[in-house]
Amino acid sequence: MALSFGFMRGLIVCFVLLCLFQVSFGAKTRHYKWEVEYKFWSPDCVENPVMTINGKFPGPMIRAKAGDTIHVELTNKLHTEGVVIHWHGIRQFGTPWADGTASISQCAINAGETFIYRFKVDKAGTYFYHGHYGMQRSAGLYGSLIVDVAGGEKEPFHYDGEFNLLLSDWWHQSAHEQEIGLSSIPFRWIGEPQTLLMNGRGQYNCSLAAPFSSNYSSLGKCTLRGGEQCAPHILHALPNKTYRLRIASTTALASLNLAIGNHKMVVVEADGNYLQPFEVEDLDIYSGESYSVLVRTNQDPTQNYWVSIGVRGREPKTPQGLTLLNYLPNSASKLPLTAPPVTPKWDDYDHSKSFSNKILALMGSPKPPANYDHRIMLLNTQNRINGYTKWAINNVSLVLPFTPYLGSIKYGLKHAFDNNPPPENFSSNYDVMKPPINPNSTHGNAVYMLNLSSTTDVILQNANALSDNVSEIHPWHLHGHDFWVLGYGEGKFRDGHDEKKFNLKNPPLRNTAVIFPYGWTALRFVTDNPGVWAFHCHIEPHLHMGMGVVFAEGVHRVGNIPNQALACGLTGKKFMKKN
Repeated sequence: MALSFGFMRGLIVCFVLLCLFQVSFGAKTRHYKWEVEYKFWSPDCVENPVMTINGKFPGPMIRAKAGDTIHVELTNKLHTEGVVIHWHGIRQFGTPWADGTASISQCAINAGETFIYRFKVDKAGTYFYHGHYGMQRSAGLYGSLIVDVAGGEKEPFHYDGEFNLLLSDWWHQSAHEQEIGLSSIPFRWIGEPQTLLMNGRGQYNCSLAAPFSSNYSSLGKCTLRGGEQCAPHILHALPNKTYRLRIASTTALASLNLAIGNHKMVVVEADGNYLQPFEVEDLDIYSGESYSVLVRTNQDPTQNYWVSIGVRGREPKTPQGLTLLNYLPNSASKLPLTAPPVTPKWDDYDHSKSFSNKILALMGSPKPPANYDHRIMLLNTQNRINGYTKWAINNVSLVLPFTPYLGSIKYGLKHAFDNNPPPENFSSNYDVMKPPINPNSTHGNAVYMLNLSSTTDVILQNANALSDNVSEIHPWHLHGHDFWVLGYGEGKFRDGHDEKKFNLKNPPLRNTAVIFPYGWTALRFVTDNPGVWAFHCHIEPHLHMGMGVVFAEGVHRVGNIPNQALACGLTGKKFMKKN
């Protein structure tokens, strides 16, 4: 019997509503109540004050599914300083005030105050969170954030089990002492970390691998003086299985290389985006990056194997961080028969570039627009301002205003920051291979105002620092967006020439990308997220010294900003009184 058009239309409407109901029903709001405070802790078996969440270091893991809403009620129990939390890699569509950047998206949460972060995690992947006020990441304020695929969806690869590794570096000098040294005359650099940590655990001045070391006598036996707080986080595995290893780096300084003895790794995800799988024996990971790799436990099942991290890009004065891949039912106390994997030489940049160039988007991933609407050239230089050592972008060292940009721009508070446009290029005569002829720079807090729904290219240009023959690795992180990494190059970027080398076919989507010494990196992104977003070097002391910029787009489209994110700084307080 034929059905009427009206009846069919009714069936279709009911079906669509049922699907929408199932989608909304499947998503959850996950509630957390956190208190941030200092505790005495022994991350590397030496006791120091550490920033904790609910008395834990690292902070509690958040685990959710794509489409879920995260609700974190954060109370600041620090006695003398503010705090914010940045949800690294979460794009904050529709909730830019929840990005967790002091003076950009919100006011710092004062001592004793509570702020509610509420946002949606829209995309599966490996992420983390960390403090974004002062140098609180160096003080230990960080934790893992894992987003699984939504119900009914599948990953494009199979695995039997999963491990999570959050990598960090650790100093015995407090973050406050480090800040003072960076802002002193004469300049006092923070130095290399004492220890590398895996999931907040490491061993200072001793090594699990001491029996294999030439200086075994000086290291002695490794006695875990801090007990459970510094005991290695062992990866317990069954033979002949495939494991997904989620790796994220929240280091304050160190670029790292990770390897697993006798095991190869297949890289499948970076910064929450799927990759064309490729196999490696070791993996470089820079601060702010995350990866997923697949590991097959197909080696001798009677043995255990080292998991090792070592420093890259800086002359290493920090011992390798170690734990074990424990093949069950072997005892976890059974050490491997051979020494840990050797970390590639710290300045073997060809090795690093080879790895970076293998990272390509999974077939079928979104491709970048073929052309750009706007291009910004950003030159990284080390400079001086009134005798202080700073980092600058296009000769401007970033100093954030007292009133957050998001509210200032949204409500037209014109005197809250410099309204003159910042420089979008640098002198064509600048020699990136030599120290600056004029090392003097200036402070600034102007904003790059970008048109909404346009395509922006950013060319990150590295240069020589103040000292001869010194150019450092800088991992740059963009808030509120992913970008396509179109390519890397040597020396000074040549407009019209180097862009011919851009990969527009399958460039990876990332939120963090590295610039190599004396080189350039080309990025492309679409301004599709109304808000104000930080873009900065993810090395903690470099950002503290001014290596960052701020982008704004479509702020008029932003909804009502919570009062708590606005009412700081003289301009913000005056605005709140009027309204």
